[in-house]
Amino acid sequence: MTTFSLWINGKAVSTANTFDVINPADKSVVAACPQASEQDLENAVAAAKEAFPAWAEKPWQERSDLMLKLADAVEANMVELSELLTKEQGKPQNGFADMGAGFETGGTLAWIRATAGLTLPVETIQEGDDLTIEVHRKPLGVVGSITPWNYPLLIGIWHIIPAMLAGNTVVMKPSSLTPLTTLRFAELANEILPAGVLNVVSGDGGIGRMITAHEDISKIVFTGSTPTGRHIMKSAAGNLKRLTLELGGNDAAIVLDDVDVASAVGKIFATAFINNGQTCAALKRLYVQDGVYDAICEGLTEIANSVITGNGMNPDSDFGPLQNPDQLQLVMDLAADAKERGARFLTGGEQTNTNGYYYPITLVADIKDGARLVDEEQFGPILPIIRFSDVEEAIVHANNSPNGLGGSVWSQDIERAREIASRLECGSVWINHHAVIQPHAPFGGIKQSGFGVEFSEAGLKEFTSIQTLHVYP
Repeated sequence: MTTFSLWINGKAVSTANTFDVINPADKSVVAACPQASEQDLENAVAAAKEAFPAWAEKPWQERSDLMLKLADAVEANMVELSELLTKEQGKPQNGFADMGAGFETGGTLAWIRATAGLTLPVETIQEGDDLTIEVHRKPLGVVGSITPWNYPLLIGIWHIIPAMLAGNTVVMKPSSLTPLTTLRFAELANEILPAGVLNVVSGDGGIGRMITAHEDISKIVFTGSTPTGRHIMKSAAGNLKRLTLELGGNDAAIVLDDVDVASAVGKIFATAFINNGQTCAALKRLYVQDGVYDAICEGLTEIANSVITGNGMNPDSDFGPLQNPDQLQLVMDLAADAKERGARFLTGGEQTNTNGYYYPITLVADIKDGARLVDEEQFGPILPIIRFSDVEEAIVHANNSPNGLGGSVWSQDIERAREIASRLECGSVWINHHAVIQPHAPFGGIKQSGFGVEFSEAGLKEFTSIQTLHVYP
């Protein structure tokens, strides 16, 4: 069994205690993971704090070049990283529409390289004989990164690459459910980066709480649940940490009756069930107008009946298991509530394989707002399909959520779709697609889906403070 270590101040650190990481496909132990102690965390923060001045003083291009070397290291180890992802997270190596572990490692590679090309030049907002005013961007110091279990490597990269590029040092804590790929990446990264720039500590939620409260950490970037985001806000108040919080989503899609059904159903299916539905910006509530409701249901059912759910290491598997038993139980509870309300199950609805945390692709029709499956984020392979007649009513229902991460409108009338999209209360809106993100397009939520943005120059700025320089001759 492979041995994993913490990474503190450029060195592998073993721990007195470990915990098991479970393969969700068969409930076997993938590896023993190091459990960081409070002292380990203190050492990691101290190392990051000590490394910060020299790292921040490095020329921007030198930091960018080191980020590109990290991308080269990922590329050279993609097979190993992809297999480790499948074993600890469950997603297939290839998967439906090639959006499995290979998609995550490939996205990691692309995101590092795209982010490494960003810059934050000095902005001159006034220039004259009497006064010059410049806006400079300065790194913050030590950044704490806390990542989730659904995309452990890719989301980690979203956090740490812009942070380090901007001149910050990092203390990172991966989810205790999926820490192994991150620890392996940290090993590769610490062969490239100066000691103390990237420190990774694994452990339970107690380590995360210590990070969010630590006085020497200047910013927290967190992706995860809304309740945890609230706790982080409270904990971070001690030294007024800056925060980027990407929290839960319950994305609504509005399908109009002029949609090209044949073109839409494949995209709807793929973006609802990407990563087995365990994606924050996946399509999670499907509102379909009367005229195409039956056709959309039939098209989605046909695809659902053609896919295979199984062990992610099996090349025939389109979808793997859910990542953990708690998530499986939530999906089963939401399905049970829908059945009690008389909803019509087009596919799935019953667990048939108990060797791992499996649940089949499940489509639920004839369901309404008020059902748990519609009102709550399911984060799994079950999709409610809600019929509507009046577009205004659909917009009200789409916006009637505490979340506001993403949304979409599906129609052949692009101008009409634009008008409806502009009225959706969410941070990202797609027309005739969903959940497609790009490294040059800002991404973030509103309402209880969090605040702050990731990606692009806007996301890079989140890891800096502004210093306005006034120059009088």
